[in-house]
Amino acid sequence: MTIDAVDLLRRLSEVIGPSGFEDDVREVISEIVTPLVDDVRVDRLGNLIATRRGRRSETLLLDAHMDEVGFLVSYIEDDGFLRLSPLGGWDARVLPAHAVTVAGRDGRAVRGVIGTLPPHVTQESERSKAHRLEDLFVDIGAVSRAEAEARGVEVGSACVPGYPFEQLADDLVMGKAFDDRAGCTVALCVLETLRDVELDLTLVTAFTISEELGLRGARTVANQVAPHVALALEGTTAVDVPGVTGARKLAAMGSGPALTIADRSIVASRRVLTLLEEVAAKESIPYQRKLPGGGGTDAGAIQTAGAGALVGVVAVPCRYIHAPLSLLRASDLEATAALVAAFTREAGSLVA
Repeated sequence: MTIDAVDLLRRLSEVIGPSGFEDDVREVISEIVTPLVDDVRVDRLGNLIATRRGRRSETLLLDAHMDEVGFLVSYIEDDGFLRLSPLGGWDARVLPAHAVTVAGRDGRAVRGVIGTLPPHVTQESERSKAHRLEDLFVDIGAVSRAEAEARGVEVGSACVPGYPFEQLADDLVMGKAFDDRAGCTVALCVLETLRDVELDLTLVTAFTISEELGLRGARTVANQVAPHVALALEGTTAVDVPGVTGARKLAAMGSGPALTIADRSIVASRRVLTLLEEVAAKESIPYQRKLPGGGGTDAGAIQTAGAGALVGVVAVPCRYIHAPLSLLRASDLEATAALVAAFTREAGSLVA
């Protein structure tokens, strides 16, 4: 098996899997990962944990979270419109007029749009006012609550942006959920690259749940695995766009994987960051240091679980994460997988 990174990202991107609803994502990943490892298990929380045994019992953990930011249907109006509550960090300014898909009962996909009023019937004061999620609604074309429910929608149904994956150019793709289906893609590509390589450290690759709700899956995985070294694999904020300069320009597309120095959840372990940079130079892999800024990753939960671990974050730079659509470059995706694979071969030097 040879994994095509873009095709795999396409497959994962189009699956519905917000926090708490990762089952379909896990099913796709399980099918791909099982032939690449010695053992696969799913813990009680729903994390998928895949193990490749190495020469040593000390463990390197690669973590990628399966969940995407999404919504719950929180209420169905008498006239069939749906109200939403967030699963993860949304900025309500980006939501109006976007297509969505509601995961209905029995696998039904119910299409809709986040409704807006046209300028013809709004005042200037209304058009300039920031949106609040509690004021927004989803229109699925139902005329009553009974019709919405008959189509499979219920309070508690998951809802995500409703867009297909698209390849815009040879090196440019667009789709939903790149945070963190890009990280999941990297993890699977690494395992495929290393399938016939004898490993020094035992390699555990965890596809975790509910990162967007507070790093929940990674915290339980780290306590089970007790890794010595760990990398969180992410799709991270690229803000190389007009009007963003200086310290706000955290990372850029087209410059290779972004290595975290510090964010709200961690200060990256210096030894891990140094080895990543040494390996990148040795293998002629382009990379960038992500400027310190906001946000956090599963690395924050892993770093302090149990006796602690040496941690780093390696991420694919993506424009417009936590929005209905994101962009990334295939070359960045592939370079990130190459760097993580090379680091995995060398990580034993970090463990005495």
